[in-house]
Amino acid sequence: MPLTTTGELITGAAAAHTAVTAFNIITLEHAEAVVAGAESVDAPVVLQVSENAVKFHNGDLLPLARAATAAAERATVPVALHLDHIQSDDLLRRAPDAGFSSVMYDASRLPYAENLAATRAAVDWAHAQGLWIEAELGQVGGKSGLPPLDAHAPGARTDPDEARAFVAESGVDALAVAIGSAHAMTTRTATLDHTLLERLSGALDVPLVLHGSSGVPDDELRAAVTGGIVKVNIGTALNIALTGAIRDFLTARREAVDPRTYLAAGRTAMTETVARLIGVLAAPST
Repeated sequence: MPLTTTGELITGAAAAHTAVTAFNIITLEHAEAVVAGAESVDAPVVLQVSENAVKFHNGDLLPLARAATAAAERATVPVALHLDHIQSDDLLRRAPDAGFSSVMYDASRLPYAENLAATRAAVDWAHAQGLWIEAELGQVGGKSGLPPLDAHAPGARTDPDEARAFVAESGVDALAVAIGSAHAMTTRTATLDHTLLERLSGALDVPLVLHGSSGVPDDELRAAVTGGIVKVNIGTALNIALTGAIRDFLTARREAVDPRTYLAAGRTAMTETVARLIGVLAAPST
């Protein structure tokens, strides 16, 4: 079916008091697995391409974007394309022509006033192009290329009063909030601050986004959705599944040289991970 927009999926999820799952992709196999996993549980999904993924592809956005678009258009469920953690204004301006309906503009590394100014400028440009735009306040941490950050350190969490002012002055459509998760976690041991999430949900009238969700246990994810999270970003969990399946395949079949054999195993593992995590978020919180 034709590409849908992230904004449409978020609006529908917010009305249903549930969340859209957004998966970061790096290869064609990632995109195929996300779509297949979403189809297997009949759920909409967002395909996300990060700035780091674009750098991996030698700075060229279009090859992966075109592959993701082709996979999305062949899907039997609604699929949207989202450009994630963008710091480059040049990359932001390439989003519309590459098929993206939304971007996450990330100036959270900057002091508050500079973050606000940069985000406001990005919002003005993005809205003029019809793009839905997400930003981050607080620091989720764990992102490649940034200094290490303790997700529980003082000042890392999103302040509700500051968030209210930031949203009002920047005009963003959604806000990624720092409530205890971290990017690139390979263990599911993160503990979320649900009291803070309740305060943020009460203070803001835009959808809230959880980054670093691969490290968050199932019950914590369900509780976060119940508490007001409307978009859940997942990336590392797919890479763990892909790498583990390939490692097991090559360990058992040391003579294998055809990449189609072990990439197929990795793609299947990612598909199963996608279906399972979407199912977790669809289940009620206990």
